[in-house]
Amino acid sequence: MTHLDAFTSRLDFGLDDFQRRACEALEAGHGVLVCAPTGAGKTIVGEFAVHLALAGGTKCFYTTPIKALSNQKYADLVAVHGHESVGLLTGDSSINPDAPVVVMTTEVVRNMIYAESRALDGLSHVVMDEVHFLADRFRGAVWEEVILHLEPSVRVVSLSATVSNAEEFGDWIQTVRGDTSVIVDEHRPVPLSQHMLVGNRLFDLFDPADRAPERRTGARPRVNPDLKRQIRHRILLAEDDREARGRGRRSGAPRHRGGRGAVLSRPHMVGVLDREGLLPAIDFIFSRAGCDAALSQCLRSGLSLLAPEEAAAVDEVVDRHLSDLSPGDADVLGVD
Repeated sequence: MTHLDAFTSRLDFGLDDFQRRACEALEAGHGVLVCAPTGAGKTIVGEFAVHLALAGGTKCFYTTPIKALSNQKYADLVAVHGHESVGLLTGDSSINPDAPVVVMTTEVVRNMIYAESRALDGLSHVVMDEVHFLADRFRGAVWEEVILHLEPSVRVVSLSATVSNAEEFGDWIQTVRGDTSVIVDEHRPVPLSQHMLVGNRLFDLFDPADRAPERRTGARPRVNPDLKRQIRHRILLAEDDREARGRGRRSGAPRHRGGRGAVLSRPHMVGVLDREGLLPAIDFIFSRAGCDAALSQCLRSGLSLLAPEEAAAVDEVVDRHLSDLSPGDADVLGVD
């Protein structure tokens, strides 16, 4: 039985063609670059690298660009291989760092290389998840340094969302690391729907009629006519608003503030997404302070995503767990 056969025997699904080709290349001793859409299942190739390392008595590092992804992948691998086989190293956490499989942020492995850490001894595979972050000017250099300076014997498994220059990127990896198989799959198993928020209304970006089976001709989709009408309407309103402000300044009237182009607040936006059935959703905020401020804004707004009976169930659970706290502890923790 091959290592791939042993690996797939514990899965409850079959491998797609690109997954199988990437795993076969990895078992044959090649490095791999796998480019496939989000949700296509690229990480199964990284998990096979973990399987190979454990089966061969060597080490595997599983790297991600951000701590949240590292924490998630650590939990996934622990569920399969157990706490004793998997560790975690991020700026915030150090769990079982001497395990044969260690999940870490890319900066950690880069620092290990420069420090000539003994933790690199016995390393056979490094998985670089979300490697398309190379385009990020803050993180890209870290990826590049790791790819360039890892020992030649280490097999690098690069997992990327679809990028326009996958072959060019693969050629570069082959130049600096040697034998690397480039596997590209453009089938998107998870549909991608695009919307635009105009004012407080959410529109399909493309004409919904084009999704009908009889209209799927492969032609470029048309922009939603309702969206175009709404944008034209708001442009006219904005022009009227500017003219009114101009007349007000000439007449000495108090200056009008706010206007029709005011930015929709975050709580209002979340409410719109909830109304349209598009939650849960991810709002990209690029700092911890910004995330904290967004949370405070939603709390102050009184935003609630629960039906009354759901809110009552949550209250019951919270009250039950808080009943053991002393008044002093509740005050310190800000329970109110």
